[in-house]
Amino acid sequence: MKEIKVIIAVDSFKGSASSREVAESIEKGIKKFDRNNIVTKKVSIADGGEGTVEAIVEAVNGEYKFLEVPGPFGDKVKARFGVIRGNAAVLEMAESSGLNLVKRENLNPYKANTYGVGEMLKAILDMGIRDIYIGLGGSATNDGGAGMLTSLGMKFYNSIGERIGYTPEELKNVAKVDISGLDPRISEAHITVLSDVRNCLCGENGASYIYGPQKGAKPEDVKILDKILENYGNIIDNIVGKSFSKEPGSGAAGGLGYALLSICGAEFKEGIVKIMELIELENLIKDADLVITGEGRIDNQSVNGKAPVGIAKTAKKYDIPVIAIVGSSARNLDDIYANGIDLVMDIINEPMNLERAIHDVKELLEFAGEKAMRAFFLRGDH
Repeated sequence: MKEIKVIIAVDSFKGSASSREVAESIEKGIKKFDRNNIVTKKVSIADGGEGTVEAIVEAVNGEYKFLEVPGPFGDKVKARFGVIRGNAAVLEMAESSGLNLVKRENLNPYKANTYGVGEMLKAILDMGIRDIYIGLGGSATNDGGAGMLTSLGMKFYNSIGERIGYTPEELKNVAKVDISGLDPRISEAHITVLSDVRNCLCGENGASYIYGPQKGAKPEDVKILDKILENYGNIIDNIVGKSFSKEPGSGAAGGLGYALLSICGAEFKEGIVKIMELIELENLIKDADLVITGEGRIDNQSVNGKAPVGIAKTAKKYDIPVIAIVGSSARNLDDIYANGIDLVMDIINEPMNLERAIHDVKELLEFAGEKAMRAFFLRGDH
């Protein structure tokens, strides 16, 4: 009997199950389908957002490192990053400055900052590592990366020459910046930003307008925060001699993308594409019989850099069928099916509220895993 190789490469179901937990549950369901010729391989995956460190570290047998750094409001948090292949590091800004660290009622875009990200970068540089990958998803901040830059040695001053802080409530008075004290090791580093966000720093499609509300900004705050970042960006653009504030991606993570581009010399890569390259996913996929992917929700916007579609495109190079197991999906999935996914399977199998769906997610994923295999074998050529 021919061996059937199934690759399970799924993103996390945000707020309910990690990438690893999703894959393990689907695998359990596959094993319920009583065929002894099915071989599964689980791969954690991410697109630069939540789960990026775990996906890369576990795929390449890397090592986790932990350190205490200031959180979004300065209180200490335990942050994690990964070391891969001994000479590269991967981190998520959300480990130190993420929405996951703040209760909704405590969100404050005037005070939240990225200082902890700079502390993580310095710890990595202290290890002698210069090849750094950073995921920008899930930020609680709108400080333009000023906190990170301060940690790395940059200084901010007001119009009368007094040094000021790096939170947006203080940056509203910034008139001058001094980059002479910037950690020189930053110029030695090659920093790759893993993100599919294309928003620029300012304006109606910028960081404050698009992402500010989810960080606690009211409509009147959005305009103020945007003006703060506009002034901040103009000052730095003038120093570096290029309008990085207009660059796609500069608005990612509340403008952290801007700081990384303008001062740290980072380059942006589409998250899922680079992560697939780092974990050599194509080598695993190319001789598979079936690829099962998925994420919490899929709709036609998922073609813009989301993990399932990136995986499906790779599978289609080798004419491999792809099933996406998802928490929920839109009614119209024309663009999804046009980009390599053959079947979208929602895990919800009866009426239930969100709380129950989250509570039962592993069991629901098991059911879906078994159904996916039954659907695959309907082809009748196995």
